[in-house]
Amino acid sequence: QVQLVESGGGLVQPGGSLRLSCVASGIIFRLYNMGWYRQAPGKQRELVARISTGVSSDYADSVKGRFTISRDNAKNTMYLQMNNLIPEDTAVYYCNTGFSASLPWGSGTQVTVSS
Repeated sequence: QVQLVESGGGLVQPGGSLRLSCVASGIIFRLYNMGWYRQAPGKQRELVARISTGVSSDYADSVKGRFTISRDNAKNTMYLQMNNLIPEDTAVYYCNTGFSASLPWGSGTQVTVSS
């Protein structure tokens, strides 16, 4: 069955970095536009970054210049490199398809930015 598994979150100080991973199974990964989403406490889930089936990508204004999305189709894996983290980046991060979030959600990975 379709499964998305996120990992790589943790507690980091402001200005720090983390690299998130998303492993997909049960789909032909290379055929899907993919995206990273996040949900902070009390807020709606939002799209953070998106990558096409090729190499094009786009980002929410709040993370532009700090986050980089990438994918390795051979490993059915997508990544999110997060640099210069700020407390406002604190959230649970999820992966899904990049436009309609059409796959079952995984459990996410918690990112906490705090001193």
